[in-house]
Amino acid sequence: MPYWLMKSEPDEFSIEDLQKRQGARWDGVRNYQARNFLRAMTAGDEFFFYHSSCAVPGIAGIGRISRTAYPDPTALDEKSPYFDAKAGEASNPWSAVDVEFVEAFPQTLTLPQLKAEPLLAQMPLVRKGNRLSVMPVSAEEWATILALRPGRN
Repeated sequence: MPYWLMKSEPDEFSIEDLQKRQGARWDGVRNYQARNFLRAMTAGDEFFFYHSSCAVPGIAGIGRISRTAYPDPTALDEKSPYFDAKAGEASNPWSAVDVEFVEAFPQTLTLPQLKAEPLLAQMPLVRKGNRLSVMPVSAEEWATILALRPGRN
């Protein structure tokens, strides 16, 4: 099963928001490589929910893909900050997926903690220059992060 990491600014949409709603649309991705990763997801895939651009960036929990990629409606909504004037009903280049809540960590697994783990040294998240909002996570990286997560038994 493929694993993923998906970033969101918690003041826009957080793991707590997903937990309250139980499910949501993951939209607004406007990078072609990240969009292609969305399109590669299948229902049942799990992802780490990463809080970015905040006081304590890091992995805040786990979610699951509940619906595979479909055209992102925010690209067509002129009132949306993700509106794309070049997109149209027949030619929308952007995708969204639906996600559901799995688990919130009792505290964030911080980026410095992730960077300190040698087994994660090749993970794109911890390498300089990688700012993608959606990225794959290997099975080994997934297992390593699960072992590091706060509150594990």
